Amino acid sequence: MIKQYANKAEHGYDWIDLTDPEDAELRDVAKNYNLHEALVHDCLQPGHLPKYESLEAYAFIISRVYTDIDMLEADTVQELTNKVAFFYADSFFITIHRKDQPFLNKLACLDRTKGLKNTHQLLNTVVRACLMTYEEPSNKLAKSIDYYEEQVFLNTRKIPLLKGLYYLRRKIDLLRRMLILSLDTIENIDDDRGNVNTRDTRDLYVKLTTIYDSLNDNINQLLTTYFSTSSQRTNETMRVLTIFSVFFMPLTFIVGIYGMNFKFMPELEHPLGYPLVLVVMAVITIGIYFWFKRKGWL
Repeated sequence: MIKQYANKAEHGYDWIDLTDPEDAELRDVAKNYNLHEALVHDCLQPGHLPKYESLEAYAFIISRVYTDIDMLEADTVQELTNKVAFFYADSFFITIHRKDQPFLNKLACLDRTKGLKNTHQLLNTVVRACLMTYEEPSNKLAKSIDYYEEQVFLNTRKIPLLKGLYYLRRKIDLLRRMLILSLDTIENIDDDRGNVNTRDTRDLYVKLTTIYDSLNDNINQLLTTYFSTSSQRTNETMRVLTIFSVFFMPLTFIVGIYGMNFKFMPELEHPLGYPLVLVVMAVITIGIYFWFKRKGWL
């Protein structure tokens, strides 16, 4: 579907928006604006990563916007983000995407009411809107980290956390990489023609990268802590089992000796043999207990 949000007669430039375009529609637009075939082909690749490519007559930009998908195990580029491609020149601005992007419709209304003076201003506004889609997810991811921190440090119940921590780390890492790959676009927008608006976009980019760097550090530290606490719990279990085995090892040894079926064992005929063995076993047990206590193992 093709929409024209702006035209040269009223705005001084054309803004063409294509949503899930057919091949014929793409070819027509590419022919009308002399777009390179290889770049048009990039528009059709759903998993293409963000990039900025400058040509003589125009610039080609691929950005990825966050898609609000409620899936715990979503961790791929296509599941978490949608691709939006831009062809940008002084005389035209073309946006291409497979799924409808509500923020573009809002920007089109803004262009009609307030008017965006040129395509550079429009590009800055669109890129800023793309970056804004990463702001709300950062808050949700921070809350998820807080939840897992509470489970790791405060919850005594043994609930499985590793799978959730894995997917949370994958989401944070992927969104962080999308922002890092968008740096070229930010650098080219905020160039010699930069103004207060482009500086504001750069500030937003720096803010988001800082937030996601912090989230990445937090989730890695949390994973390290989780493995440490899991190892500690395993060690505690082994410690308890070891203590039990040390207590019962000498007792089992004594029982094993007097459980042998030899014919001549004088102690078996002694009238106090049984109570004496019990006393010896009790003394050994008490001795082990106080020895453990002295060593600080109990």
